[in-house]
Amino acid sequence: MNINMIRPALIFLLGVMLVSSAPAQSSIKIGAVAPAFSGTILDGTPYDLAGLRGNVVVMTFWSTRCTICHSELPKLNRLAAKYERNNVVFLALSMENEEKISGYLQRNPFRFTVMPNSFGVVLQYADRSRNGNIDMGFPSFFVLDQQGVVRHRSSGYDKTEGVNATVDRLLNK
Repeated sequence: MNINMIRPALIFLLGVMLVSSAPAQSSIKIGAVAPAFSGTILDGTPYDLAGLRGNVVVMTFWSTRCTICHSELPKLNRLAAKYERNNVVFLALSMENEEKISGYLQRNPFRFTVMPNSFGVVLQYADRSRNGNIDMGFPSFFVLDQQGVVRHRSSGYDKTEGVNATVDRLLNK
């Protein structure tokens, strides 16, 4: 059996084991400092949330298999275009690998930074049940203020107006 076929299954199994053994975790509340993370964006550049301080950060957790994401991401593209001359960073995080995301992006280009392989970040931001199971709707949105504090959190269909209103409010402080 090819190691490239086994690796995704092992990563998934490890994630399930970590989640199932994790204690219950309360959700990230509005007004809380966002959990720190770092990773590599799609072009291979290292990326660190702490390095974005001073900017409003719009984080979207998404998947190429998410039907709602397919309709919401074009709306986020329009928001990213609206704020491109401001200090607003749009970051799309996905648990999927570079190959899967790259194919999707060829047909559906994004106007924001994409971070593949973000399972660890999902674990930090997802709600958990008392049993430790992950509870995160896709797409999920987090808007962080210039100091890294969560000012908006939502998930599901048609949430871009709330994201837009929060970004406007943060830029006009």
